[in-house]
Amino acid sequence: MKKIVIIINPVSGRGRGEKSIPEIERILRELGLSFALIRTERAWHAAELARKAVLDGGDVIVAAGGDGTVNEVLNGIMSARIAGADGAVMGVLCVGRGNDFAFGMGIPGGLEDGCRALAENVTRRIDVGKVTGGLHPDGRFFGNGVGIGFDAVVGFEALKMKRLKGFASYAAAALKTISLYDKAPVVLIECDGQNWTQPSLMVSLMNGRRMGGGFLMAPQGDPGDGSLNYCIAGQVSKRRIVPLMLRFMKGTQFSHPAIRAGLFKRMKVTAQEGALPAHADGETLCVEGTELLIEILPSQLDLVVPGTAVTTESAL
Repeated sequence: MKKIVIIINPVSGRGRGEKSIPEIERILRELGLSFALIRTERAWHAAELARKAVLDGGDVIVAAGGDGTVNEVLNGIMSARIAGADGAVMGVLCVGRGNDFAFGMGIPGGLEDGCRALAENVTRRIDVGKVTGGLHPDGRFFGNGVGIGFDAVVGFEALKMKRLKGFASYAAAALKTISLYDKAPVVLIECDGQNWTQPSLMVSLMNGRRMGGGFLMAPQGDPGDGSLNYCIAGQVSKRRIVPLMLRFMKGTQFSHPAIRAGLFKRMKVTAQEGALPAHADGETLCVEGTELLIEILPSQLDLVVPGTAVTTESAL
């Protein structure tokens, strides 16, 4: 029988994590699954627990939380792999606010369907990104994406929203950010041998498809294609930011003259004027960074998904 370890963040989703524990336990037991459930207690604890679970022989390491919890569990699994412990797969149960990683990977948002996916034992192999710089000079892995500039500030502001939840908190934070962050820093982009300098209000580097619970940065993104997607918004006036945001909600931003997009494997972003606020999977990389290196690591991780979400399936 597979050894399943559920790592749950009790404060995810404004306390939804803790409230969901009885339901998760009930569903998994009804499905006949044997598991251990562990609560996180502090920042980065999920990464430590995931690494230990892999090193102790865990077969399926499940992140139950939001995108931050998913990111920490992913980092713990990758750390264990670097230490020589390979073979564990990752699962996700959505109890967070945005759940953008799950959206991009085809993982269902409901607990019933998420637990059933664990019982079905189907995986897909996905790429993993790595960003180096800011608070992580040795690098931090990410599963969904890195945001530099406007959307990073939106994420910082959304965390301050106490009354709003989910996409509503990001939308409100985006409107607030227009008055806080309207002057694009000038950045040097070094991308797979091509270099250019431009004012960049926002630089989104995606392995998944969506950020902020509803902004489609890479609507056609494929986390198994061996590349990352970039979507760079140049300088636009304050009155044009909201119409551009609406395009991102529909995934139709690519015809806008301020948008530059494409695929890449390795990119360095360096501030020439101004600074780089940035996040990875919603977790702060830096508030006023100067240089970030982003790269793709192809085919790094087996992820539990519903059978309908994979193009190539394999039993655990």
